[in-house]
This record gives sequence, structure tokens and C-alpha cells, in this order.
Amino acid sequence: MSQRRFYEAPANGSRRSAPAALRNREPIAEVLRDWLPERGLVLEIASGTGEHAAWFADRFGGLTWQPSDVHPEALASIAAWREEAGLSNLLEPVQIDAAAPDWPVDSAEAIVSINMVHISPWAAALGLLDGAARLLGAGSPLILYGPWLRAGVATAPSNLAFDADLKARDPNWGLREVEAFAAAAGERGLALAETRAMPANNLMLLLRKGGADAAPL
Repeated sequence: MSQRRFYEAPANGSRRSAPAALRNREPIAEVLRDWLPERGLVLEIASGTGEHAAWFADRFGGLTWQPSDVHPEALASIAAWREEAGLSNLLEPVQIDAAAPDWPVDSAEAIVSINMVHISPWAAALGLLDGAARLLGAGSPLILYGPWLRAGVATAPSNLAFDADLKARDPNWGLREVEAFAAAAGERGLALAETRAMPANNLMLLLRKGGADAAPL
């Protein structure tokens, strides 16, 4: 299994909760308002607890939100949050391994992935790009959130400590370089269109399928 699972804590039955999700959901939603389309299907890769899926589906009522994860306990938590939310635009979660060559979703108007690529092997990051290249139409967004490294930009000590902790947990994990990710995306027809600084030394990346002008790194 290629995606992360180490921060979720049981909350109420199958429903799990992550403190980071409560802290970052509003700042992420502010950026999503600018980057997401008004209508269509949003596929979330590595939905984790499911808290983000319920929150965003509630705030973007014109969109259909498709959560996913690779871990059975995460899928159970997502389903529990979905049941509690009672939203018609929040679909049942599907099992997706980002690194797998086939996903049980044929197309999407947007793909969102929050805090995955650094807590999974590089193969999962490349699989995410492969999946975006398969599913997205021209101009459609792939949106990521998390801590990143950038060439020529000093890394916050907290991020360096986090990177060391991740690698101690699993040597295949660790913060990724924006430039390396953007280069791999370019090989798959995806261009980095914008980056935004976020609280707690995180970044959001906007990539678009085909034809988008790449942003300065």
C-alpha cells in the first residue's frame, strides 16, 4: 500500500479525526474557491479521516465530491463522516491506491490531494500525476496541499524536523521538491500554474492539464 496512515486518531466509532484537518480546512477552502470549477466531479485522493471531504462538499454545493483512500479504516471513517453530513453531493468513498495504474473513476473535473505526497513513496506521487493525466480534461486542475521544499528558498526548521521524522518512520517518505514534482508533471502533460503560501509553512500547488502556462518556481 502506497499512501500514508499514521496521524488519524479514533473519535466516535469508525469516525476518526485529525487535528490538522480542523486547523487547515478553512485556509484550504479559501484557495479552492479560486481554483475549483463551479460544477463537476472533484476526486479527492487520500481523503484520510474524511473530515475534509465532508467540509468541502458542504461548502461547494455545486460540485460532486468523490472521496477515496487506500486503507480500509480510512474508508470506514470517510463513510462515517459522510453519513453524519448527510450531503447529496458527497459520494461513498472508493478505494484507490495512487500508485496503481487503474482507478475506479473514469474522469473528473478536478483532482485534490491533501497531505499525501510526503507521507507516501515517490511512486505514489508519480501515480497521482499519471492518474491526473488520465482523468482530467484540458485545463482541468490538479490541486495539492502540504509541506514542500523549494530550490533557493530556506526551509523552515519545523519542516526540516518533520522531514527527518518522516524518513525515520519510512525511508521512502519525506518532503518533496516542488521543482522535481513539476518536472515529473510536465512529462505527463501537466503544467504548474500557480503556488500559494499557506499557514504553518505549507504550500498549495495548482497544476493544469495541457496548455496552461507554467508558473515561476
